[in-house]
Amino acid sequence: MKELLLSIVTELVEDKDSIKIDVDEPNEEGVTVYHLHVAPADMGRVIGKQGRIAKAIRTVMRAGAGRANQKIMVEID
Repeated sequence: MKELLLSIVTELVEDKDSIKIDVDEPNEEGVTVYHLHVAPADMGRVIGKQGRIAKAIRTVMRAGAGRANQKIMVEID
């Protein structure tokens, strides 16, 4: 799942070296949280107008997690 998120975000940002993904252990509900960090200049590219790109990233990640029988959440920091 981390590789999927990395491949999506890599195509969106200009500073590819600043991408950092932290993965938390599953909580009591079984939800794994992925924390995405990008350069401040690329934050608008990842979030998009009215959060549309961020919502699309979360939708794709949830669909991929569903196929792997996992529950995930993506937070953009």
